[in-house]
Amino acid sequence: MLACSFFVLPSITVVTWNVGTAMPPNDVTSLLHLNTGETNDVDMIAIGLQEVNSKINKRLKDALFTDQWSELFMDVLSPFHFILVSTVRMQGVILLVFAKYYHLPFLQDIQTDCTRTGLGGYWGNKGGVSVRLSIFGHMVCFLNCHLPAHLEKAEQRKEDFATILHMQQFEGPVANGILDHDLVFWFGDLNFRIESLDICFVKYAIDSNVLSQLWEKDQLNIAKSTWPVLRGFQEGPLNFPPTFKFDVGTNKYDSSAKKRKPAWTDRILWKIKPPSKGLGTGGHRPSQGVLSVSQLCYCSHMEYTVSDHKPVAAIFAFASKVDKPLVEIYVADEWSKPEQAVVRYKMAVGFHRSSWDWIGLYRVGAWGLLGLEGVGSVSGLQVMFSEEALPKGNGEYILGYYSNTSSSIAGVTEPFQVSTAKR
Repeated sequence: MLACSFFVLPSITVVTWNVGTAMPPNDVTSLLHLNTGETNDVDMIAIGLQEVNSKINKRLKDALFTDQWSELFMDVLSPFHFILVSTVRMQGVILLVFAKYYHLPFLQDIQTDCTRTGLGGYWGNKGGVSVRLSIFGHMVCFLNCHLPAHLEKAEQRKEDFATILHMQQFEGPVANGILDHDLVFWFGDLNFRIESLDICFVKYAIDSNVLSQLWEKDQLNIAKSTWPVLRGFQEGPLNFPPTFKFDVGTNKYDSSAKKRKPAWTDRILWKIKPPSKGLGTGGHRPSQGVLSVSQLCYCSHMEYTVSDHKPVAAIFAFASKVDKPLVEIYVADEWSKPEQAVVRYKMAVGFHRSSWDWIGLYRVGAWGLLGLEGVGSVSGLQVMFSEEALPKGNGEYILGYYSNTSSSIAGVTEPFQVSTAKR
């Protein structure tokens, strides 16, 4: 049973990658910092992709089936107890948010939005997609953007970002706009370039590892001190080489006739909302506790060569005091007989059970719903799974209580064994 009165959320990994319409690589474990010791404590992963193949026939297929990139990340993360919390797609721009399954009771008010800025707002090849949710009482927004390209389009990038911030609105008593959230992660192919310096000097600085000589000419660094819309956004030091543009299949910068100047187009920034002195809209407090965020890692991944961009990853940590889950579920360590499939649960004070609430059975690693039992019409705080609802064979499972009122999981169990195979 998962229940805790104080919990520290160690870290969130954020990834951005312009995949250039390429097919996914075979392995993304290093990109997600898996099997390194770092991700053992990572509780959430947000992945922003740009230029996922969005041709008409490909979009029609993806409307019926999950795209190959999303499938890859789901397959890779599932054994690490991550499940897909939310996803949103706008043509080639995709955002996926994963979390460890046992944090689901503390993730609430999940909403998505998207804003097209291509072709004057009619085309979704450029723009932004977002997932917002309450994480351990803090309102957090993940915003993945693909902004206009080319050196001379800096003002257009500013205008498009301002449009995205203005257009995206969420329902609820707090955090209606992106910047109303306690914490905003802004990332993507932001397409900012290096001004003034010629390509020879830029390459010299890269080869000589004197990247600091390029920072002051980076358009985004300049914009952070001159554009009011970027006030308060923070970014770690750019201690990795520019991530664009490479010859596909290599770590060599553009050798085509265009010879594009290398640039840090792929970025991850964050903004913390200043603490509120009083109550928010509707008398609600916007956050539980003081939010303090630190960046543990900010790096590129040169090992991936399927695109002309290199992916970028960052790991953030923050701590938060949280309450127990709204529903605590009690179950035996093993179900070996149908009569053992009894579930007891306890609801927090103030939690309102709906007649449409249910408890679902999930297989660890696969995460598909295998069976459910309604709880709203059951007297008392106990349900029993029918023999027909139990899986056949042996395996590790969890139970999750779904609240229809909040449209979210209100409680989960620790994994337990189901061994109903015939003996």
